[in-house]
Amino acid sequence: MPQDPRLAESLIDPTRITHPPKRNHGYLDVLGPESDEPVSLANRFMQSPLLAAIYERAWRPMFTRGFSYGGKSTLKAHTALMDEIAGRGDRKILDVACGPGLYTRELAAQLGTDGVCIGLDLSGPMLRRAVRDNSADRVDYIRGSAHALPFADAAFDTVACLAALYLIPDPEQAVRELCRVAGPDGQIVIFTSLRTAAASLPGVTRAMRVGGFRAFGRDEVTGWLHAQGWTEIDQTLTGQGQFIRARRAAALRLAT
Repeated sequence: MPQDPRLAESLIDPTRITHPPKRNHGYLDVLGPESDEPVSLANRFMQSPLLAAIYERAWRPMFTRGFSYGGKSTLKAHTALMDEIAGRGDRKILDVACGPGLYTRELAAQLGTDGVCIGLDLSGPMLRRAVRDNSADRVDYIRGSAHALPFADAAFDTVACLAALYLIPDPEQAVRELCRVAGPDGQIVIFTSLRTAAASLPGVTRAMRVGGFRAFGRDEVTGWLHAQGWTEIDQTLTGQGQFIRARRAAALRLAT
């Protein structure tokens, strides 16, 4: 269990939630029993306890390997990225759409005494698995919406969304929220899908649309970041996937 069960409570902005926060199965729930979130086939699948049980060891690695088809190793690039963005010292990290918390715990491994890494997800089964398998010192979990993050502006040093943005019903709104809660000297890190010739085939496109999956154009996600003032952007393409790291323009950081 987390060293301090109030880690998540201390970061919640009460003006941005509509239900009193409540601890359920070791995670903080700010959504209540019902959610107005748009629900796709993929979203319903993510609510499955069976998927939560196999997701960390089988499902997410399968997708990560799939993204590397036709390009350099996604797994190698992912390992390098995680090492670069892992929290060190007293930093605050948010892992959006964290699933069962594999990356959340990894991001928090080197945090200092006052550091914290919060994993946020919409799925109760995923979060129960996260609490069970990936609890650690400086880690806590919240059931919340990527469309309306329950935190104040500039609350985190690093905001990550890894292998999940393509499942979020309104990904542009989610990116706006990532930008909002990232501090002026912070960074945003995204690993997501890339629309390629293979993903654009009619049958594949229809299957993805029905299932609630999305492949993003090369300039689509980076364009949303640019629109929010995040102009220092590194993008690495890996076959069917893309890694994106962004910071605000230096002038905006100084002005904030």
